[in-house]
Amino acid sequence: MNSQQHQRALVYKSLWYAGPWVLATGVVLVGANLRASITSVGPLIGLIKDSLHISNTLSGLVTTLPLLAFALLSPFVANLSRRFGSSRVIFAALLLLTAGIVVRSTLGVTALFTGTAMLGLAIAVCNVLLPSLIKEEFPRNSGLMTGVYSVAMNVVAATASGLSIPLALNGGMGWRGALGIWAIMGVIGILLWIPQLLRARKTVNKATISARTVNVYKSSLAWKVTLFMGLQSALFYVPAAWFPEMMSGQGMDSETAGWMLSVLQFSQMPFTFIVPIWAARLKDQRILVLIMAALYFIGLGGFLLGATQWSVVWVICIGIAGGFAFPLVMMFFNLRTRTPQQAAELSGMAQSFGYLLAATGPTLFGYLHDATQGWTIPLLLLLCLSVVLMFTGLGAAKKRYVGGEVDDQAAI
Repeated sequence: MNSQQHQRALVYKSLWYAGPWVLATGVVLVGANLRASITSVGPLIGLIKDSLHISNTLSGLVTTLPLLAFALLSPFVANLSRRFGSSRVIFAALLLLTAGIVVRSTLGVTALFTGTAMLGLAIAVCNVLLPSLIKEEFPRNSGLMTGVYSVAMNVVAATASGLSIPLALNGGMGWRGALGIWAIMGVIGILLWIPQLLRARKTVNKATISARTVNVYKSSLAWKVTLFMGLQSALFYVPAAWFPEMMSGQGMDSETAGWMLSVLQFSQMPFTFIVPIWAARLKDQRILVLIMAALYFIGLGGFLLGATQWSVVWVICIGIAGGFAFPLVMMFFNLRTRTPQQAAELSGMAQSFGYLLAATGPTLFGYLHDATQGWTIPLLLLLCLSVVLMFTGLGAAKKRYVGGEVDDQAAI
């Protein structure tokens, strides 16, 4: 091979593992792995309970445990990224995620909870690092990239929740096979992230090493973003865990109830793409928060009033509200910070304390249902959370930066 051919080969190689389109594809595949392993559980809760002979409260822990893992690991992810590089840390997380899905699908209660904890820790890493990585690698298109990976996340999540019962019953796979099949997505994510390991530099903004650091824990704005993160997460994971069971208890067959959760997921998709682009163009995002809150009030209020004949309408309203809430908080990590490192720090804080708050949701919802033998009190809890979410979101949506002068003045 002559020097010209060698140089051309190096150029092609560089384009393969360093090209923005390759990184964008990798980000989308990582996003596609972040919810399916959780949303696939909700429709199967009844089968899991019957198979393993566990209570409603303990079965709610199957969904809550990943949130506890998010809370435990999230504060340390930014340091891991600085030390080893985002690409390597995300790759390791994908390996752990795939292994966790496999372990969870083996026999026994211990394997169920061990695998669930493993995949929760893996998802925590990707949750924290993706907003920071997008802020650095796609600074002019952060809204677009946030929307793209959010859509990928919700497409696969919706498919997972809708296929759980058909795969378990009609497909003859049982609940273990219906959960374990999503390891295939993990393997695909691993293969498509390998090019990032060959990148010539770590996916950490070098400028941020010497940049002014901010103690996010002393920022009132950071705490508002954190509370918003926790509440919107609770309003996602509680329906994912319990709404199929709730609708089945109201007379809907289990397969239809599972697909209703898919309707909730699919209704989010256009908005998880549009909202971050819209948010990036606005001076502040308070109008988006108000729209989100109104949709939550309508959807949860409809279920609370017992108008089950309109269940699909209430599900769609809650889905669209979630389609506003999740990308909004992802954009807050970018819009309320000045550097990628600050974005990682805020993301780590918000996802740690936020998911710790959210972790109480599915278990508390299940406990209230057990205690009251009904769904009214649990739904009232969700409605109250949506009111608090609105007020916190209005505070987080004002244009200012974590640790900035305006933030300090707002805290006074």
